Amino acid sequence: MHFKDVIAFLKALGSNNSKEWMDANRKWYHQVRDSHIAWLNSMNDKLAALDNGYYDTPGKKGINRINNNLMFHPNKPIYKDHFGAGFDKRPGTGDFYIEVGIERSMFAGGLWRPDAKRLKSIRDAIDYDGEALKKILQKKSFKNLFGELYKDERLKSSPKGFSNDHPHIDLLRNKTFAVAMEFSTERVLQPDFEDFLITAYKEMLPFRRYLNKALTV
Repeated sequence: MHFKDVIAFLKALGSNNSKEWMDANRKWYHQVRDSHIAWLNSMNDKLAALDNGYYDTPGKKGINRINNNLMFHPNKPIYKDHFGAGFDKRPGTGDFYIEVGIERSMFAGGLWRPDAKRLKSIRDAIDYDGEALKKILQKKSFKNLFGELYKDERLKSSPKGFSNDHPHIDLLRNKTFAVAMEFSTERVLQPDFEDFLITAYKEMLPFRRYLNKALTV
């Protein structure tokens, strides 16, 4: 199982987070990255087979860079402590994200602080049919996996164009519309991990479809 190699590499990188170490271990990094991309390709095909609206996302397009963006986060280490990748990664919409880290891994999806135009589109959708989103968020199986919307910055009052007594004001005040589920990295080593991922993907799909429809209608 390639995840053992991924975790071993990340642990070594975490103890030697420097360009010098990475340069000396570049071959190892590419071996691990290539095996992870091959797994992403396999999962991409499996997810495409169960979702008619799936946006084909080969591993090389889905995988994120391992370098941290030091221009915006100068205090972070040079390299990340995880491999992150997106599935169903249609440009401008919310994808299904998987992160494999040293001790903590996660699934996530939706939109993290969308720009003003996309945020307005989501709020307009909530204004039109917020009950549909509430029904998705309150579904028992959804809550068991993801809990509530990701807690991030929220408006203290109503957004422009909406009243404070709007029936969906709690949703409208959000600036981020995303959900996440964290789990021990040991979970990725279990033989049923791919089934676990597919279950999470399918459970999150109505939530992501709601948001992405709001952006494209």
